[in-house]
Amino acid sequence: MTQTTAVIVTYNSEEYIRDAVESCLAAEIVVRVIDNGSVDDTVGRIPKRKEVTVVRNSANAGFAGGVNQGVRAVDTPYVLLLNPDARLTTSIEALERAVGEEGHMAAAGMLVAEDKSPQKGFTYRNLPTPAALAFEVLGINRIWPANPVNRRYRCLDADLLVARTVEQPAAAFLLFRREVWESLGGFDERFHPVWFEDVDFCKRILAAGGTIQYDPVAKATHLGGHSVQKIDFGERMNVWYASLLKYVSKHFSPFARRVVAAVVVVGVVPRVLFRSRRAPQQSAIAIILQIWRMAGTCFFQRASSFSPSTKWL
Repeated sequence: MTQTTAVIVTYNSEEYIRDAVESCLAAEIVVRVIDNGSVDDTVGRIPKRKEVTVVRNSANAGFAGGVNQGVRAVDTPYVLLLNPDARLTTSIEALERAVGEEGHMAAAGMLVAEDKSPQKGFTYRNLPTPAALAFEVLGINRIWPANPVNRRYRCLDADLLVARTVEQPAAAFLLFRREVWESLGGFDERFHPVWFEDVDFCKRILAAGGTIQYDPVAKATHLGGHSVQKIDFGERMNVWYASLLKYVSKHFSPFARRVVAAVVVVGVVPRVLFRSRRAPQQSAIAIILQIWRMAGTCFFQRASSFSPSTKWL
């Protein structure tokens, strides 16, 4: 076995979890699965092996909460976060070497699609700037993905075949030293249930003077987005904007925070109306009003918590 424990946080992942776990076992990595209250057969599909530990939560603790729950019980020096819809296709020795011999705080490998093409724009990005988030909220990055702000944010001009230090690799395939997680106080569980908790973790690594290495020698196939696609549109909008505003409130200057909050107020209207055009009009209005309230909180004060009103199941 390696010096690494894989922590996999699941929620209704019955189609994928077996492949994810078995890929870790094939790489001689012990596995700890945190199931966040799945109502499908996710737990039943997990291989029953002595190298695999399964923890079943009665409710959804969120991604950050699940990660922290898993890492607390780890006794290996390194932790690998792997999405349930990802599977290792190589060893992770290059990543272990990066955080061990080379002294990086974290390391990530290449994420590839099923056709083996690199997932450019997702494998790693730069940390979001106020401009990047404003363009995202206004839909500019979707309409004009080649714009200069988005190209820099998503590293669209980067050569994914070249190893380098990066700012924000995806937590779908991320290895870090357990002592780093401890020194940073773990993942911030206020990003609940999902989104921006991994961005926040990388931001705090860099703020602490650490570096994150990307090495394409390590690879994982990644399908992507299977859990969030099952979430109701209104819940998804509330959760995404809440996490975005929480990140902005935590890391941006007061001026930048207010700019992004104001852009959210403007940008959410066409986005929700367009995406929910088949839903009842009052439902779209309720979503917009809830997000406006969160944006107002972000604008007028340095909020420590944003909680969407809808329940996460």
